[in-house]
Amino acid sequence: MSFQGCLEAIVEGGEGILAACLVDAEGLPVAECRGPHSQAALPDGELSTAAAEFGRALGQIAKAAETVRGGNPLETVVAMERFSLVFRPVGAGLTLVVALKPDGSLGKARYLMRQQLLAIREEI
Repeated sequence: MSFQGCLEAIVEGGEGILAACLVDAEGLPVAECRGPHSQAALPDGELSTAAAEFGRALGQIAKAAETVRGGNPLETVVAMERFSLVFRPVGAGLTLVVALKPDGSLGKARYLMRQQLLAIREEI
């Protein structure tokens, strides 16, 4: 399955999932899939911008995790008024980012992300 197919499976798999994307270490989108109702909460380009901006914070979180000898961060969730973002490192400098509506199911999004990780890693 392609990156695009994996992202589509995530977006189509759960209510409240606005979009999913893969970003590189610089925060640049490698692939992106948007749901039919994503535009109002997350205008075009905003997901990759958010991923790039929060990428800096993720770097600091990784440093903090190293300092406390907790190992690499496996997942980071940022909940905001308009949407939430879930970040999950994939490997090879890629991060999977999923955007949810405020009332979207975080558990379902996390499940779908884990479900697609193997397929995404096989594409790398």
